[in-house]
Amino acid sequence: MKHEKFTITGMSCSACSTRVEKAVNKLDGIDKASVNLLTNSMQADYDENVVSQQDIIKAVVDAGYGASPADTGNAAASGGAPQKSASDLAKEEMKSMKHRLIGSIIFLIPVMYIAMYHMFNEWFGLPIPNVIHYVFHGPENAITFAFTQFLLILPIMYLNRKYYINGFRNLFEGAPNMDSLVGLGSMAAAVYGVFAIFRMSWGMGHGDWALVSQYSMNLYFESAGMIVTLIDIGKYLEARAKGKTSTAIEKLMDLAPKQATVLRNGIETVIPVEELVVGDEIVIRPGESIPADGIISEGSTSVDESAITGESIPVEKQAGDKVTSATINKTGFIHIKAQRVGSDTTISQIIKLVDEASASKAPIAKMADTISGYFVPAVIAIALITGIVWYFVFGYSAEFAFSTAIAVLVISCPCALGLATPVAIMVGTGKGAENGILIKSGEALETAHAIDTVVMDKTGTITEGRPKVTDIIALTGSDEELVTLAAALEKGSEHPLAEAITTYAADHNLTGKTASDFKALFGRGVQAVIDGKTYYAGNTRLMDEVHIDTAAITANLNTLADDGKTPLLFANEKEIIGIIAVADVEKETSAEAIADFAKMGINVVMLTGDNQRTAEAIRQRLHIPQVIAGVLPQDKEKHIAALQAEGHKVAMIGDGINDAPALAKADLGMAIGAGTDVAIESADAVLMRSDLLDAVSAIRLSKAVIKNIKENLFWAFFYNVICIPLAAGLLYPAFGIRLSPMIGAAAMSLSSFTVCMNALRLRFFQTTHSSRVSRETRINTSQPAVTTAEPKAAVAATTSVSADHTAENKTTVSNEPQKGNDETMEKTLKIEGMMCQHCQNHVHEALSAMDGVTAVTVDLEGKKADVTLSKDIPMDDFAKVIADAGYELVK
Repeated sequence: MKHEKFTITGMSCSACSTRVEKAVNKLDGIDKASVNLLTNSMQADYDENVVSQQDIIKAVVDAGYGASPADTGNAAASGGAPQKSASDLAKEEMKSMKHRLIGSIIFLIPVMYIAMYHMFNEWFGLPIPNVIHYVFHGPENAITFAFTQFLLILPIMYLNRKYYINGFRNLFEGAPNMDSLVGLGSMAAAVYGVFAIFRMSWGMGHGDWALVSQYSMNLYFESAGMIVTLIDIGKYLEARAKGKTSTAIEKLMDLAPKQATVLRNGIETVIPVEELVVGDEIVIRPGESIPADGIISEGSTSVDESAITGESIPVEKQAGDKVTSATINKTGFIHIKAQRVGSDTTISQIIKLVDEASASKAPIAKMADTISGYFVPAVIAIALITGIVWYFVFGYSAEFAFSTAIAVLVISCPCALGLATPVAIMVGTGKGAENGILIKSGEALETAHAIDTVVMDKTGTITEGRPKVTDIIALTGSDEELVTLAAALEKGSEHPLAEAITTYAADHNLTGKTASDFKALFGRGVQAVIDGKTYYAGNTRLMDEVHIDTAAITANLNTLADDGKTPLLFANEKEIIGIIAVADVEKETSAEAIADFAKMGINVVMLTGDNQRTAEAIRQRLHIPQVIAGVLPQDKEKHIAALQAEGHKVAMIGDGINDAPALAKADLGMAIGAGTDVAIESADAVLMRSDLLDAVSAIRLSKAVIKNIKENLFWAFFYNVICIPLAAGLLYPAFGIRLSPMIGAAAMSLSSFTVCMNALRLRFFQTTHSSRVSRETRINTSQPAVTTAEPKAAVAATTSVSADHTAENKTTVSNEPQKGNDETMEKTLKIEGMMCQHCQNHVHEALSAMDGVTAVTVDLEGKKADVTLSKDIPMDDFAKVIADAGYELVK
């Protein structure tokens, strides 16, 4: 099956889109065709072996509309002109509409004045010029009065000829649309006016001045011009409102760089991004936008990724790190090797996803489409019946019956029905894209609001996906000495747990020792010689093999295991010297997201391959209602199916290749943006920020969009149900209330405009994401503090000394025991220039090294540092130390 998008021209209401959809769907080889009135586009899935692109275009043209491939430069089938983008077509239509509206108003004003000058005088006291009295007033001037109006409305009708051409053509083809209603109403008023001229002429010739007076007072030329002009005003306002709904896509397109500086044969050359090829070496200077997805080959920098992920804090990057198109290089001079260029870049794929999602239909739209197919013929029938009943049954004048029938025609609005769904979907998907939530289709957006169960993968979804040091317990010597020794031992290992220790040691400058005679002991640990002594690192099995007693630390090991942490034991040839615990720590917002799901009445299930004990520890910490542990990758899909069999609407959130089948099986698959391409392709939505709070936002956004669609549909139905009977004169016999054709045309225009404006309220939707997580409630941290060692004799009886007390954006390290309050003082330093965790660490290290500083807390978010002092230190000394570290003290 091939998926292709087409640009459709000539549609004016949902009846048009329904006609095009039916014409294409009845072709052999078409799996599904979906037409979007808002974007004037059609997406078709078809078998190329059965039906061709030209067959599809011909079916649209035969239905009375224009069609061309949206993604190529092919000529339009109906005219042979070069293909234009949907954006260009929209701008041209807007410009044409504006000129048409201005021209219509210019001619409508004198028509209205001539037709109603006596009313203006009676109602508003406006003076009537003598020339008006002389030329147009009285029965003797009736023909001049009528014929002048007729001549003035001809330019209006010509400017708006598309209503008549399209409307009558579709009417004769048996598929009337909104243009048919407007064209019929306006043309009927004009034709009646011409008939009145003939009747007045006959009356003058036969001396029947009563007949002349009767018809001169019941002309409808002003209605003929006013109807199409008011529709133009409504269409123009509607187009402007619709234009605002696509601002998210336009902003994304503006983010895409237009040029790139490449290094070829040692020479820098500036080329259009379209000419980039995979493997190009791209030079990117500070402040420049990155034009392709690639890997940094030279240099280091910080990158603003807010355009892609929505995260405002720049991310530190160095050689070997991946960078993404449309992100901004903030500080460093870097070279990158292009891996994805052109339409394959992340920004291009995001634009494509958002565009397709906004152009797709939600299942809820089918109801409106079905009704629209019968709506216009029904309205025409009601208008005819209205005129007949008032004239033949109730005996009212032909003028009364005629004007009432016209009012019915022009007040009904299929446009509001057709726009109710697509405008909300476009605004909703655009709002999601602005916040790093990519929803691939209207169907996925609708499905999300009904989700009652969320299944989450653990590794990389709930957790960071990479182990980190969480606890340090030194049994001999200091914690710093234990970490330094551990880093030397683990340096030669490729195990992820070893990497966690070496990374931690490097971040804290604890890498002073070198190991020799390194041996990896498969499944048990490692051993090496440091400073002439043999040391071991590993599990209890290794300790048993080398005859080292672990009985004294059993309580510690059990406590760590209950917390879901993996303890690594370190020993010399005689005894255990310490424990370092490592765990794949939870993301800082996971607990908040799970709590938010609970508040929404959504059950959360964690699906993991970990053992039950580790899974249970995480369940208790994050208050997850249900955990399924020990699940093999190939079995995840089965658990999703089991939940669906129980009647649940299931969303699956995952990031790995092994999650792809489960993502595809779920009612709604959400892929973490940092995950694999396979997982992202299998999902219905992509969370670019890799944050579970965005999953909460996605479901909240879905609920808001569906609520908005239901509001739009309600008001569209309510408007027609109320206004059509009013226009037909239902209340006239009892209350004397009826709607004129002009009021009907104005109401019709405003109904579509109201639907668009209601959808635009979604632009004020606020996501759940919050970067503030209370340090008191945070359980794990990405930067644990080195703790003071417990007394050796008490270790076996105590729980582990945890590094978990530190918040991600606050680092506190005590250099020496706290003194009494009478011997200490505290200062708060405002610091400018800190942007990331590395900055925080640099400032912390600089302040901690100062003589007289006993404790330091650096708050990255608050741009400040709280220092505890054993003696007074001048602010100038702080300013110098902070400046040397590369930052600025605000005095």
